[in-house]
Amino acid sequence: MRDFEYDAPATLAEAVAVFQEHNGRARPLAGGTDLIDHVRTGRLEPDVIVDVKQIPELNVLECSSDGLRLGAAVPCYKIYEHEQIQASYSAIADSCHIIGGIQIQNRATVGGNVCNASPAADASPSLIALEATCVIAGPQGTRELPVEEFFSGPGRNVLQPGELLVELKLPAPSQQSGSHYRRFIPRNEMDIAVVGVGAAVTLDEAGQLFERARVGLGAVAPTPLLVEEVDGLLQGQPVNEESIERAASAARSLAKPIDDMRGTVEFRKHVAGVLTRRVLWEAVARARGDSAR
Repeated sequence: MRDFEYDAPATLAEAVAVFQEHNGRARPLAGGTDLIDHVRTGRLEPDVIVDVKQIPELNVLECSSDGLRLGAAVPCYKIYEHEQIQASYSAIADSCHIIGGIQIQNRATVGGNVCNASPAADASPSLIALEATCVIAGPQGTRELPVEEFFSGPGRNVLQPGELLVELKLPAPSQQSGSHYRRFIPRNEMDIAVVGVGAAVTLDEAGQLFERARVGLGAVAPTPLLVEEVDGLLQGQPVNEESIERAASAARSLAKPIDDMRGTVEFRKHVAGVLTRRVLWEAVARARGDSAR
């Protein structure tokens, strides 16, 4: 492993100053479950690792009438054990349940999962479906952008030298809302998604019509994707097989996967449609309060 310096700032301002000083040669340590492996294998060669786990702004976990604030250093287990998150933001709880094993979940963070910018990351489709916003701090102050705009390519994000992800903000769900995340994996090879789909829906008071719907896709393009067509296709439509199949078809059409050891292009596009259909139905069930899970 390459030698590096270690710093543990106590405040956000101190952290920004360290990142600015090292101008792209510093890496944040939140959970470290990917970072340490990348440094060990030489994929990353930072001059300094900046431990951000003690910074208050990165540890916020707050559910209120305004929505959910999720600090970038909050570990996965705290998210899926939070009863209000399970009830109101269940897709992200689903994601956190399957990011590694229990030992990993005690360390790994959703912020780190997002910053790694893996096309197959489990948190990203759920956050896209739930309309998450990234809060980024840097030398020029704070800026915000939708999570689907955070990714710039495989393993790349929009953070500039000196910047770090502080938190993710999710709006409060409406009544009659539900969400779900599901993935398909080649478990005989590796615990990584061939396709991952997150969906969030809002139904009318009777639970028979779609009012809103969002679908996020993972592992089918260089970056996680928002299937923008879905909301237009489902808004005002009855909750039935025909409506949901149209959304699944839109997901298949948007998917631009590659052939690799986990699956072919044809197979992954097919699975994208299958999972979109299943995830939408489960989100509907949760919105109606009759989920089988």
